Amino acid sequence: MASAKQHATTIIRTLRERGFQAYLCGGCARDLLLAREPADYDVTTDATPDEVMHIFPETYAVGAQFGVVLVPIPGKGSDDSMSAGASSKSHVVEVATFRSDTSYSDGRHPDEVRFSKDPREDVARRDFTINGMLMDPVSGEVLDFVGGQKDLAAHIVRTIGDPELRFGEDKLRLLRAVRFAA
Repeated sequence: MASAKQHATTIIRTLRERGFQAYLCGGCARDLLLAREPADYDVTTDATPDEVMHIFPETYAVGAQFGVVLVPIPGKGSDDSMSAGASSKSHVVEVATFRSDTSYSDGRHPDEVRFSKDPREDVARRDFTINGMLMDPVSGEVLDFVGGQKDLAAHIVRTIGDPELRFGEDKLRLLRAVRFAA
């Protein structure tokens, strides 16, 4: 049975073999840079949800409208006990399409997303610099467009872009900032 890291790496290699960009992103990239075992593994790519679902037929399209598809870890997430609504993050790898978000009228979810081919555009919509780094699990290369490595080393929690805008988009980010700072 593959580990979550092995499965995420396999997903990235498979997407790249098909001509797509793909990286580890968010908290797993941050945790790996801190030499911590991530709780889960997330992948970001320029493949659309439909393309991801075509390449990996056993998926859960729980957030396809936002560009998110869950790819179960073989032997962990493909049984009957795992439904789209009950997917455990430890049994799946979340694969999200590069995107930019429009307005957030409910203070939690974007009203519309636009898929992108540019990883910089995807990083620009993320919450904090320490979560905005992309990592190649094969080479160990880190793409850091927002100064996340420097902030991680300095123990600084900084928003990407205007803090008022970031927190206004998603109110949950306020709690996440406090959790990261603690």
